[in-house]
Amino acid sequence: MRDETAIAIRGVRVIDPYRHIDSEQEEVWVVNGRIAPEPIKNLEAKVIDARGLWLVPRLLDMHVHFREPGQTWKETIATGSRAAAHGGITAVAVMPNTVPVTDTPELVEWVQMRGRAMGLVDVLPLGAVSVGSQGQELADLGRMHESGARGFSDDGKPVASARLMRAALSYAKSLGSVIIDHAEDPSLSEGALLHEGRMAHRMGLSAVPEVSEASMVWRDVLLAGLTGGALHIAHISAQDSLEALAYAKAKGYAVTAEVAPHHLLLTESVLEQWGYDPVTKVNPPLRPEKTRQALIAAVAKGLIGVMASDHAPHHADEKAQPYTDAPFGISGLETVVSSLITALIAPGHLTPLKGFELMTTGPDQVLGLRYPGLCAGAPADLALIDPERRWRVDPQDFYSLGHNTPLSGMTLIGQPLFTMVNGRFSMREGEVVDAGISQVS
Repeated sequence: MRDETAIAIRGVRVIDPYRHIDSEQEEVWVVNGRIAPEPIKNLEAKVIDARGLWLVPRLLDMHVHFREPGQTWKETIATGSRAAAHGGITAVAVMPNTVPVTDTPELVEWVQMRGRAMGLVDVLPLGAVSVGSQGQELADLGRMHESGARGFSDDGKPVASARLMRAALSYAKSLGSVIIDHAEDPSLSEGALLHEGRMAHRMGLSAVPEVSEASMVWRDVLLAGLTGGALHIAHISAQDSLEALAYAKAKGYAVTAEVAPHHLLLTESVLEQWGYDPVTKVNPPLRPEKTRQALIAAVAKGLIGVMASDHAPHHADEKAQPYTDAPFGISGLETVVSSLITALIAPGHLTPLKGFELMTTGPDQVLGLRYPGLCAGAPADLALIDPERRWRVDPQDFYSLGHNTPLSGMTLIGQPLFTMVNGRFSMREGEVVDAGISQVS
């Protein structure tokens, strides 16, 4: 008999960092939304011929901005979910710098509810560290944690007060949670638009030195050591920040870090190529080549354990303003997996198994999720990726409302073709399948 809830994926290469497995020519069965222990006799299933494809379970982007509530002309949880599915992502952690800021348990619950209603990806809310992300008073981390917040961040703003950051790390430790650090010294970065270097001098614009980030990373690493709290450094981009990470690792502190794909693929020279278009404006800014190479080396030796898109969509009219007025941000959800392959796997810096740790076990451990991998009974969250496909980035093909990316026109290697969440396709053959549509043809 044929079971419409059964799917057999045949001939696929399984790359499962959760179980440390890289295996050719596997057959994976999904039944009733979960991974089956083995092929089931006498059960007719929908068959997917996946020869030449990679299957990677539960790709997680732990740093995205979905803008809802409050800025729905930039992005919504619905459009962001579609973008994630289109990018091969099965779970996202959404930053709390919405309007109002997600700093209460009610808003945490609301974000989860909206994500479940869309049903395309697992939407994991993050709560603010401080009330209104104003850096003055600690938010109610305990109640937000009870309501489902997977971590806490004032991303978009640094926690300037060392006293408040110390309290946050201590409180989060008692909850078994993590503080996600947007590291910059506001006394050095206020009003800055790009990296302090050749392009800043050429454009005559205010710029920020790498030490603005590194000094704050060093401060918070030391506070993590003092409190024993878990600290995660978001979008790390400075060479001296890497020295702080190495120090934390040597000391055994609970410190992790992520890198954004644009800091691995691009340098400040792209501003010139784009004619100083604000599409290149991002915080932290694009750095020089020596910093890009240092970041790649840090990933290759395991100092940086996470890649996250820092997906920051904006309306086209906002990005069309002069460089001084346009907002910071790049839309990255639909290119992050391909960027990982292009920047790290294809050049041989990492094997596929080690490369995909950056978007599976790495963020999973930071957020305390503990997904078991592609084992019997686990939720069938997975992506099927063509590792050889070369494709040209065209933002007009994005599902995100934000088309702001300096990767536009670039050829990337590898492209997700199918995304599955809880055994249901959220993308099939490159097309997003909205909730309520049958998972099989």
